[in-house]
Order: sequence, then structure tokens, then C-alpha cells
Amino acid sequence: MHEQHFLKSSFRERLIEHLFVGELLKVSWLMDDAQLEVAKPDVDSQGYDLILENRGIMRHVQLKGAKLGARARSQKVHIGLASKPSGCVIWVYFYELTLDLGPFYVFGGEAGKPLPSIEGLPVARHTKGDARGIKHERPQIRELRRSLFRKLDTIVDVYQWLFGVELPRAETRFET
Repeated sequence: MHEQHFLKSSFRERLIEHLFVGELLKVSWLMDDAQLEVAKPDVDSQGYDLILENRGIMRHVQLKGAKLGARARSQKVHIGLASKPSGCVIWVYFYELTLDLGPFYVFGGEAGKPLPSIEGLPVARHTKGDARGIKHERPQIRELRRSLFRKLDTIVDVYQWLFGVELPRAETRFET
């Protein structure tokens, strides 16, 4: 099972994305009259994986995934995300044995507000070196430390943060 997480990482990445979207759609269905719209770009050149819209609030989301206990302390973020209305990064943690989601770490402005500036953050480098072993800078990519993210425990918390809505807490028995 452990090998599968790195041998089939592309599969896992898509699976976590589908589980995440499914959980958001479930919240929308159960608590918000099914108003959530989801779109996916054909090309990932501006740093976002999903476009989520609910009642006029549009969020361009860069989705990151990590199994609980992972050692990553930062994520790479494309500066193009800052040009999108209400861009944000959501770092989804999951339990490796069941793929249950949470907690979630979010970086971005409030619903309807732009991404905080990432221009001054460190420029990321390629993970692999060239023929001489040099890891070149990636000028369009910044390193975003986990300490800059805000921790949210549940998918309901994420939904509320994304769209600035208050959902009744009494009916959250369906949370993952």
C-alpha cells in the first residue's frame, strides 16, 4: 500500500481531487440547495486546478495533496494564481489507509478577495538538476511555507471559507 502512493502518484492526485470535489458537492447538496458549480481548465498554465462558483463567488483553486504524516513544509504556487479573482491554495491531507480527507490547510483571501501577494516569497527551484546537477530557478513559481496557511478541520469549514457562507453546525453529521 505504501509503494502505491509514489508509484501511482498521478492516479492518487486525481482521486484526491475527485474525493474533494465530491465532498464539496455533498455539502452543497445537503446544506446549500445545490448551488455549487465546478469547472476544470483544459490547460494548467496559470496555477489552478479547479474553478468553484457559488452564488456569484468564484474561486480559482490550486489543490495540493499530502498523506497525514508527510514531511513537506511548503508547496509550490504559480504566480498566475494571483491574477484570478479570489484565487486560493488548498492543501488537502488524507489518511493513507482509507483516503478520508482532512485536515485542510488554506491560503487565500476571504471569499471574493484576491490572493495575498506571493511576489516576495522565495522563488522555487526545479526538483531535479540538469546534466550538471544544477537545480534552476522557476521564475513563475513561489515557495509557500505551511506556516502561511490556515488550518481548517472539516470540509464544511472549507466550504464556508471558500464562499463566505455560514452553515448550520447541527447538521454536520455527514462530515468526513
